[in-house]
Amino acid sequence: MTEVVDASGIAPGEVLVDARGVKVHFPIKSGLLIDRTVGHVYAVDGMDLTIRRGETYGLVGESGCGKSTFGRALLQLEELTEGSVTLGGVDLATLKGEDLRRQRRHMQMVFQDPLGSLDPRQTVEQLLLEGMQAHGLASDKKGARDRLVELLDAVGLPASALSKYPHEFSGGQRQRVGIARALSVDPELIVADEPVSALDVSVQAQVINLLQDLQEEFGLTYLVIAHDLAVVRHISDRIGVMYLGALVEEAEADDLYAMPLHPYTRALLSAIPVPDPVVEDTRERILLSGDLPSPANPPSGCRFHTRCPWAQQTRCSTERPALRQVTIEGLPGSHRVACHFAEGIASGEIQRHAVEAVLTEPTEAPEPAPHAVPGTTLLPED
Repeated sequence: MTEVVDASGIAPGEVLVDARGVKVHFPIKSGLLIDRTVGHVYAVDGMDLTIRRGETYGLVGESGCGKSTFGRALLQLEELTEGSVTLGGVDLATLKGEDLRRQRRHMQMVFQDPLGSLDPRQTVEQLLLEGMQAHGLASDKKGARDRLVELLDAVGLPASALSKYPHEFSGGQRQRVGIARALSVDPELIVADEPVSALDVSVQAQVINLLQDLQEEFGLTYLVIAHDLAVVRHISDRIGVMYLGALVEEAEADDLYAMPLHPYTRALLSAIPVPDPVVEDTRERILLSGDLPSPANPPSGCRFHTRCPWAQQTRCSTERPALRQVTIEGLPGSHRVACHFAEGIASGEIQRHAVEAVLTEPTEAPEPAPHAVPGTTLLPED
């Protein structure tokens, strides 16, 4: 049987994005006259991740884990310290200048703050045309105008919006403009960094449903970065859980929520409220002690062992676990976890114990906590 291939030459289900050993380290400078590098912030430190053509990959984690930095590194908005990122077989890390600019047409980003990501001095028409002109897609003025009207219709905005400025729209409408801008150059991959966290709860579902409809219509591939666990479960085909610069667990969305294996994932999912009061009062809640360690000075061994209720005296503090496939009855082979004792924890052979909080001196003043919207389960933003 002949394999079906679309116009881009990529067969359905084939890997579109392949990130291997991705590291992004930011130097810490010190000195008055001469800057000296006295250390590094290990924002992303060994990420292996693949995204198949046409799927939605959800990436979650708490503040400081590096998920937003990783998303920017995929698009080469942050320089890689080490590793490689390929998009449709093209190694992006080797591209510079004009070659990289041309490749950017195939990968776009939807930002968290719809107002901050739009130039307030430009109309919607100018905002949408800017990318098309940069990639030579607006040579025919009438054809370009028709294209803009089609884009606005696809995201649920009228043609009259072309002459308006960003401040004339609501938050949800501005995010629709941002999505239309990303679609204007016909990308293959869209990285959506907290696409609904700045929106009202009543609008969040509309934008999420819009993203799903656009994916079916245009054959898009998404990397959705979010701290709302309910949003990730609703939209994602696969989910990766990130902790302190690397993945600790990855699985199909339903499998991850049904049987989380990594202690960190278990703790996150136990924080999701259940609408049944009887179940909510009787279910187990896993509370983590201490704060997230500084990415400038991560713990040795497993980076979660300082907060892990299942940590063991051997291996956990000395050997960093690799992200590996696990063989547990009832789990598909696609379930990967970075834990030395995942099988023993799942079987109940290893029991949970108390963890004493480890107090660390903050490296900088903490940012204000984001506003929590009632009815959602939020992790702090990056």
